[in-house]
Amino acid sequence: MQVAGIGLDAASRSPIVLLRDPSGRRQVPIWIDQAQAQNILAGLDGRRPVRPLSHDLMVDLLKAGELRLERVIIHAIEDNTFRAVLKLLKTSGESLELDARPSDAIALALRCDSGIWMLEEVVGDASIPVDVAADAEEKADFRRFLERTSPAELIRHLAKGAGEREGVGEPEAEEETEAASETEPSSGPEDRQQLQEPEVEAEPSETPPPAPPHSPGMEPPNPSPGGSDPSRDD
Repeated sequence: MQVAGIGLDAASRSPIVLLRDPSGRRQVPIWIDQAQAQNILAGLDGRRPVRPLSHDLMVDLLKAGELRLERVIIHAIEDNTFRAVLKLLKTSGESLELDARPSDAIALALRCDSGIWMLEEVVGDASIPVDVAADAEEKADFRRFLERTSPAELIRHLAKGAGEREGVGEPEAEEETEAASETEPSSGPEDRQQLQEPEVEAEPSETPPPAPPHSPGMEPPNPSPGGSDPSRDD
């Protein structure tokens, strides 16, 4: 695999390192952060800073330990995360493998002129068709973004965006409160007087209820002595 360049995610504006297969028809995007993108770009440009950065120091440590980075292998995708290993060779010919993040592995491979390998099953699962024009535009856009954005400006921009997201919905709530207060009718003195007056209960009528009608030929039932109910079997 070859590093085709650094692009930007259209939705999140996060940097992406693009690995292209030897045929040039497929490439695999790996999402990284700003610091990792700058480390990979420095390796692509071959710049050696006056004071060694982290990956430059790693290269010096490999040389001091008489180790050579033969290749890096991106061998799996687990939980939406790429997995990679560094394959190192000792002067005795013994090989050694170390687990590493793909971004660190790519940055080291670029500085050591080592190969970047990826298993075919990983390429098949994560690759996308190549659009050369779009790739060139994304790389140019990302370089312009890095040139005109300082770390302090990036922090202020992120803080501002978080504050705007927290304040969403407050003006609408105030408008709904005002609309409710406008539509609710105000209670005047007469309304309050009506609310405060207690309801008068109806007095029971002193007129006895009329006797129930009975059919001709039937005598009305006589109440039993003592006022007991004739239907109960006490």
